[in-house]
Amino acid sequence: MSSNTNSENLRIGVPSKGRLAELSTQLLKEAGLRFRRQDRSLFARVKEMPIDITFLRTDDIPVLCGEGAIDLGITGGDLVSESGVELTHRLKLGVGNCRLAVCVPEGGAIRQPGDLNGKRIATSFPHVTQEYLSKFGATAHIVELTGSVEVMIALGIADAIVDLVETGSTLAANRLTLLDEIGSYETVIVQNPKTPHTALADRIVRRVEGVVIARAYSLLEYNVPSEKLAEAEKITPGFNSPTVNKLEDENWHSVRAMVKRGEVIEIMEQLEALGATAVLETSISNCRL
Repeated sequence: MSSNTNSENLRIGVPSKGRLAELSTQLLKEAGLRFRRQDRSLFARVKEMPIDITFLRTDDIPVLCGEGAIDLGITGGDLVSESGVELTHRLKLGVGNCRLAVCVPEGGAIRQPGDLNGKRIATSFPHVTQEYLSKFGATAHIVELTGSVEVMIALGIADAIVDLVETGSTLAANRLTLLDEIGSYETVIVQNPKTPHTALADRIVRRVEGVVIARAYSLLEYNVPSEKLAEAEKITPGFNSPTVNKLEDENWHSVRAMVKRGEVIEIMEQLEALGATAVLETSISNCRL
């Protein structure tokens, strides 16, 4: 690797630039890994822990992890699938969600996957595309590209494309329609199956998992009339069960429970309709469940 890294340390590969680089760095720091990248250096040493952070191209991370250059890697699940490298999937991070799909011209002759046989397909994911076609006994000429592929049909380069899709606006602009969805992906942590640092890797993954779970939940606290307590507990059952305490007024109880962040507003409305008061939401920065 380099004299800047220690082979006895756990090595974590993270994207070197872009939105995923920012997300990965922030996630590791929230998990308690203290490091600082200086002047776009390729390496950073974690303080107080035997860990090196290596900054890499996102699409190189699966291959380098498989080769043992790094022990853990943060990258897109789509890139892991495309690499074809056998890695241990440790954790989904709940960010970077995307869909890989087969897209064809609107109103064209390709109406089902089998119709792709003998056609030209432009894609940045040749490995995944070949695997997909094999399921239907189809073969095609793969035009491998690294940039935008949406215009390849209009240019006469391809009959279909396999690309990541987020909304239908780009497809509509190029008069394309979705033929089939190959898979859904998100950002993941992968591990080299032969890493000698399994204990430390488990520790780091567990730390990151605490942050990921915390981001998905909020802590909800409220006061509720005692006769409504049972109904309130059904609305906020908590992780194992809610925390319930009596107030000085014996006709009221205080309740504290974890709820999914995306459901907070609706749950607050249900509690208010039930007669709950002082309903407060608190963000959770980390947790262990």
